[in-house]
Amino acid sequence: MTMDSNATSSIVRLNIGGYEFLTSVDTLTNREPQSMLAAMFSGRHTVYKDPEKGYVFVDRDGMHFRHILNWLRDGLTPNLSDVECSELLREAEYYQLLGLVEVLNKKKDEQMDAELTRADIIKYNIQYSRSGQVNLRGVNLSGLDLSKLDLSQFYFGSACLKKAILSGANLDRVSLMGANLQDASLISCYMSGADLRSAHLQRADLAGVNLEGANLEEANLKGANLKGAKLKGANLQRADLRDVRRNR
Repeated sequence: MTMDSNATSSIVRLNIGGYEFLTSVDTLTNREPQSMLAAMFSGRHTVYKDPEKGYVFVDRDGMHFRHILNWLRDGLTPNLSDVECSELLREAEYYQLLGLVEVLNKKKDEQMDAELTRADIIKYNIQYSRSGQVNLRGVNLSGLDLSKLDLSQFYFGSACLKKAILSGANLDRVSLMGANLQDASLISCYMSGADLRSAHLQRADLAGVNLEGANLEEANLKGANLKGAKLKGANLQRADLRDVRRNR
């Protein structure tokens, strides 16, 4: 289907990963004219619809797409948890909604105060070293210095470790699934066999890190430094490796 001269007033039916939405071309093109969505419905491209229901299908998680539409309509962003904010940021980056990305990054920077200290982590490590895993799911550890610590007893699923210093730390086989490690320092960190599925590692410094056998499926590594990193046996399926720095 090629958009006609009345495209700017037409209704658009979207199927985002199984979630169905009704919106307009105006909504999709006006606020963020340089975005992927604006390009799709600008009239310059041909888009294809489901012949039965008339929906344009986009193979992304549609759970947060209503927030994207509200941003495009009114310039509003919702109050979300750190994990939900990271998920929405990932979608905004995919759709190249640069205004929304800027707002979400600013919100995350305003919420940088870590909930625990380095001393707390050391205390938990001693306390639970023999009794089992320390669950820090979803905990905000932004900017914390955890360098050279043995963190193999910890569960960091969906935790916020943005700008954390983890250089030389032991994270072998640790779960960091969905964790936010944007701009974190992981230089020479031990992460063999770690679970980093869907983790946010944008611009993270992973120089010399051991990621052998790690699961990085759908991880966002855009702009990360992987110079000297060991990636033998690592799962990089559907990982975002744009602008990654590697050894030549």
